[in-house]
Amino acid sequence: MTSHERPLESVLETVGRTPLVRVHDGPEEVAIYAKLESFNPGASVKDRIGRYMLERMLERGDVSPGGTVIEPTAGNTGIGIAIAAEQLDLEAIFVVPERFSVEKQQLMAALGAEVINTPSDDGMDGAIDRAHELAEELDDAVVPQQFSNPLNSEAHYETTGPEIYDALDEVGAVVAGCGTAGTLMGIARYAREQDPDTYVAGVEPEGSLYGEFFGEDREEGEYKVEGIGTHDPATNELFDPDLVDAVHAVADERAHEEVARLAREEGHLVGSSAAAASVAAKRVARSIADGGIDAPSESVVTVFPDSSERYLSKGIYRSFEEWEC
Repeated sequence: MTSHERPLESVLETVGRTPLVRVHDGPEEVAIYAKLESFNPGASVKDRIGRYMLERMLERGDVSPGGTVIEPTAGNTGIGIAIAAEQLDLEAIFVVPERFSVEKQQLMAALGAEVINTPSDDGMDGAIDRAHELAEELDDAVVPQQFSNPLNSEAHYETTGPEIYDALDEVGAVVAGCGTAGTLMGIARYAREQDPDTYVAGVEPEGSLYGEFFGEDREEGEYKVEGIGTHDPATNELFDPDLVDAVHAVADERAHEEVARLAREEGHLVGSSAAAASVAAKRVARSIADGGIDAPSESVVTVFPDSSERYLSKGIYRSFEEWEC
């Protein structure tokens, strides 16, 4: 839990130790809890990997103080890396597809990073290719590459997972969105070490293809939920199907409804990926309550990755038709 009882030397010391708060719109007999990652200094779960990855990469000599980190990112990872880079004497460049949140890009620039946009039609693959091209052009530059770097999931194994179990004696199920899948994989590995029977579920928008890892038919399509999902499972190298029981697809309309409900009824100002996670967590909780899922305890933990303030310019609280992707 968030508890700082002494003055701190750096903003990096405030990363993690976020609150775990109950979500009340579920079955009474199965408690749902959400890790509120907007309490991090950069207001998202990606602050964890920003700090952890850069510290480990400096220790290993992957990059030297004064060097440059270049990352393809939809935004939150860029903010987390930018915060850490400035404190750790590193330059930061981010390659961002044009369609992603203007707020995130402005924050990355405010933190001293350079932001380079790539065409929306090229997707994250185009941003990844451009990041590697830039790294080859510069001296002492490295691409942390959150989509394939094991340090991503390791950050959550070392921090997020233990924090959850420090707060709860038992966890029946873990439910988290899959973008890079680092958050889910790190927590899942830690949870399964505590109890091998822990139920683990990923979350993706309808139109994403994570379900193909389980041989399920998924119809690829565009989606408005931001920060999770994949159009090319081959690029999601961190995802380990052996650690996951199921991947729940959530329709944009349901996520949009839940964004509004969470704010109105429970005071959670969260983004659409958090809303999708909430929808899936409630599904899992109901299935535990009905006996459809045999979980080791009657509790579900999910992650609310960031704040809705990152998406106000895209109309996240306006009508579904006005909400921009």
